Amino acid sequence: MYEAVFHIQGEGPYERATAANTTRIELWCNDHCDLLFVVGDEDDHVLDHIRESVGVRQHLADDDRIIVTDACLKQHGEEHIEQYLTAHGCLTVPPLRYENGSKVVRVLALDAANLTAFYRDVASDHAVTVESKRELGTPRVDTPVFSPDALLPTLSPRQREVYRTAHEQGYFELPRETTTAQIAEAVGIGRRTAEHHLRRAEKKLADALVESL
Repeated sequence: MYEAVFHIQGEGPYERATAANTTRIELWCNDHCDLLFVVGDEDDHVLDHIRESVGVRQHLADDDRIIVTDACLKQHGEEHIEQYLTAHGCLTVPPLRYENGSKVVRVLALDAANLTAFYRDVASDHAVTVESKRELGTPRVDTPVFSPDALLPTLSPRQREVYRTAHEQGYFELPRETTTAQIAEAVGIGRRTAEHHLRRAEKKLADALVESL
């Protein structure tokens, strides 16, 4: 099986909401409504945009950043990629992610040629960049454990940058040799955003490790 992560530019509500800031939206579609997780330095601005353009049904867990929308985004004129997925036998892995004015989609296919065809068709209608592409490992006969490459989670470019900077500056040393404020300054983002990216990267890596034990 093969996996690729594509950044697809568009004009939907969430692309517009994230176009001029560092806030990210993660979306789980439920047909009649969507579950969103919004995070970033300008999350209040993005949440206001979502309320005006899509509508918010409720917040979860007393956290304004976790919301249920009034309706599925498809009902608001959002152009989805199901037609491309169906045409080339591909699958998506949720959540969809919106950042920097683009929809970020993780796509799986049994054949690398399917991913190439998917990319070609989408790129004929939208501006598309490829974040990553790899072949996923398969289980060995004598063990259910996947190859190390397959076990590694997919980190966003910013998560990789923050995590790598933290490692290089000695954040994981005992005692720590840097702070999240210094990491944020080195990367050029706010401290809260840096801390969120670092926590997300740590959780993804920890989850992948635990699943391999």
